[in-house]
Amino acid sequence: MMTRERHLLMILPVVALLLLGAHSLRAGDSGMVAALVALAGLMFLRRGWVRIVLMVVLAWGALVWVETAMNLVGFRQAVGAPWMRLMAIMTGVVVFDLLALLVVAAGPGRRFFSRGDHASPRAAVFLLTVVALAVIRAKVPFPILLADRYFPGWGWMEMAALGVYAQWIAGLMLAPGGHGFVRPRIWALFSAVFFGQLALGLAGVEGMLMTGSLHLPVPALIAGGPVFRGEGLFMPILFGVTVLLVGPAWCSHLCYIGAWDDAMSRRGPRPAPSAAVRRLSVIGRGATLALVVGAALVLRAMGVPGSTAVLLAAAFGLIGVGVMAFASRRMGLMVHCTTYCPMGLVANVLGRLSPWRMRIGRDCTGCGACFTCCRYSALDADRVAAGAPALSCTLCGDCVSACAHGQIGYRFPGLSSGAARTAFIVLVVSLHAVFLGVARI
Repeated sequence: MMTRERHLLMILPVVALLLLGAHSLRAGDSGMVAALVALAGLMFLRRGWVRIVLMVVLAWGALVWVETAMNLVGFRQAVGAPWMRLMAIMTGVVVFDLLALLVVAAGPGRRFFSRGDHASPRAAVFLLTVVALAVIRAKVPFPILLADRYFPGWGWMEMAALGVYAQWIAGLMLAPGGHGFVRPRIWALFSAVFFGQLALGLAGVEGMLMTGSLHLPVPALIAGGPVFRGEGLFMPILFGVTVLLVGPAWCSHLCYIGAWDDAMSRRGPRPAPSAAVRRLSVIGRGATLALVVGAALVLRAMGVPGSTAVLLAAAFGLIGVGVMAFASRRMGLMVHCTTYCPMGLVANVLGRLSPWRMRIGRDCTGCGACFTCCRYSALDADRVAAGAPALSCTLCGDCVSACAHGQIGYRFPGLSSGAARTAFIVLVVSLHAVFLGVARI
């Protein structure tokens, strides 16, 4: 078959997508229609990850058509109406969808979608992002996505857009040295979106607030807030699940405040191992954790009004900002995150339950390049000799990008170092995109 004729076969999946879009339009789901049309347009980029996503969507489409056929035929049978012709039509639609899936999965599809690299992980990031947001959207009793809030029914289009963004970021991070370059930038983007929406909410744009009720954005309140209120476990559960999934990477990829500390530390000198910071990693953060939880218990027992508790929490947060502005900037280290933030210690300790680890190979030359890129003061000659970073490590990956000898890498049971790095990036970028979609107070 000639190349041109093989490419003409790609008309089949385009028509299959448009049929699914017409079905969604009939159901009034305009966002799904737009997302399916957008996927049809993405086909002509001829990227490998699009092929995998397309296969999943067409397989889902076949299930949709089967369910629809069963419902329509069942209804006609129940009312005593003719149904054989309808069954024949719906069977034809299912067969057409499966034929389009076969074309994409077989040789014509492989040859058409021949561009790009890291197709499987990029497709995985796209699908994880969309599925996670779809589950959240279905379970939360209010419109959690901005598209649904301002343009009812368009949530699927926002999810698809976040999926495309996530696979693009994953592709950049999977490139050699890409993790260390991209991570601080997308982390800063997440923080800017989070606090930008907070600012708009405070300015009176109530749709920018998740529930309409304002909550103080201080990470310590993840632990202190529920203790004081005696309720409200959403954030502790979200925090705990995230730490189980990606270990202490919450602190280096997903914390809205941590991005500030990272930005301040990058304004200072190149980081160097600090014994004082290492000691305070446990002692300092242990003290602030005890202070936050203890104060919450005392304030609750005394019946102190919530407004007073908020002022005290705000003061705690402002002290943390001062630590960033003065200590982190002066030392080039993330002093706030490694010595002051109580949730940083919780993430490091609970992160031991996660299977993700950072390990240093036996053939390490001891060049010290990783020392001067670790802003969490987790690496020095002793830790290199031990083959693992200190407790304050957050799996940020900067040392992986900095190691010219390939001796530092992610580890996960049963996976090679390269596969572990790929799987970690898939998970953490998917979480980043999901958090970006729901980044509201």
